[in-house]
Amino acid sequence: MKICSSCKEGIRTCIETRSFSAAHLYSYEKPMDIHIHDCYEIYYSISGGKQFLIDNRFYNFNPGDIFFINQYESHYISQIDNVEYERIIVSIYPEYLKQCCSTHTDLNCCFTRRNTNFGHKLSLSQEEQKRFLYFIHKLSENEGYGQDILDHAVFLQLMTFLNGIFLRNCDHDLPQHEPAGSHHEHMDAILSYINQHIAEDLSIERLARHFYISTSYLCRIFKSETGTTINKYITAKRITLAKSYLSEGYSVTDACIRCGFGDYSNFLKSFTKAVGISPKKYAQFSA
Repeated sequence: MKICSSCKEGIRTCIETRSFSAAHLYSYEKPMDIHIHDCYEIYYSISGGKQFLIDNRFYNFNPGDIFFINQYESHYISQIDNVEYERIIVSIYPEYLKQCCSTHTDLNCCFTRRNTNFGHKLSLSQEEQKRFLYFIHKLSENEGYGQDILDHAVFLQLMTFLNGIFLRNCDHDLPQHEPAGSHHEHMDAILSYINQHIAEDLSIERLARHFYISTSYLCRIFKSETGTTINKYITAKRITLAKSYLSEGYSVTDACIRCGFGDYSNFLKSFTKAVGISPKKYAQFSA
């Protein structure tokens, strides 16, 4: 299969084929703003970096770390070292992966199991890293007659391998996330409050009053710690929630209200920009 050279190309290929794609990316591609998309994502760090924000959890990451992100979890690389930034991203269409499961083997586990001690990140051993890269290399070699069957076979091996590691680590008490900065204790409280009150008024002024800090200080530490603005973060979280409501059969209007958008036209514009289709079309596709 063709290995994509950009994140957007990988996501587009995954959605268009309704299967999966792999992308090998470097530092010259500007990181995306905080975002969500309709694919599962496996993020493998080759060169490391500094900080990954997934929902309201911060993670440091190093070479050999791998992350499992589902279609409802907003994420953003908030800080990057000034070195080559190399990674591999595997995008997976959720329905495709569901069809790959058997009665005894659920390959969705790494994306759907979210218990108390859950963490998005696993640190692969040297042997596990070699095995992961072996599967990616095998995918890049497949071409010509039978390519689709060979790609599918390698993909099944890859997902069985990764879920095995994930489930073994789930048996241990893994930290949910890792504090990594002087403002993090404050930021954890801010992010937790936003997530718990996402359907309410979350203006910057209200947040600043709640935490007894100035609006300028709030905006400054939020941008410094997450790499994005408060409003962008809240919008991404609300769209994530709206996608969930629409998938459950709620009307577009109900989803708009339940996820905290006070203005219907703003909801339509924000949702379409983030997801690529209107809420109505998304609801139809998710039915």
